[in-house]
Amino acid sequence: MEFTVWGIVTALVVGLIVGALGRLVVPGRQNMPIWMHLLIGVGAALLGTVLARALGIATVTAGIDWAELLVQVVLAAIAVALVAGVGRRRGVSHR
Repeated sequence: MEFTVWGIVTALVVGLIVGALGRLVVPGRQNMPIWMHLLIGVGAALLGTVLARALGIATVTAGIDWAELLVQVVLAAIAVALVAGVGRRRGVSHR
């Protein structure tokens, strides 16, 4: 895996999109700032790429790798749900 400036910029943009998609996939309202979703998206994009390559489903193509993108969005959705769930438990309960 070669890291270039263009590759890093692309990873950040894909991460931002994956974070937004992860937020949309999780049902209900998440009490998290948007920057947290975007940060989760960047992490999910990087982890999803590594996982997809380890599983052998990532292919180097000229177009969009849909299987890799699906792995990234699923990881982002799981992370958003976990972080939103943790935040919900730490909140003040109203009776």
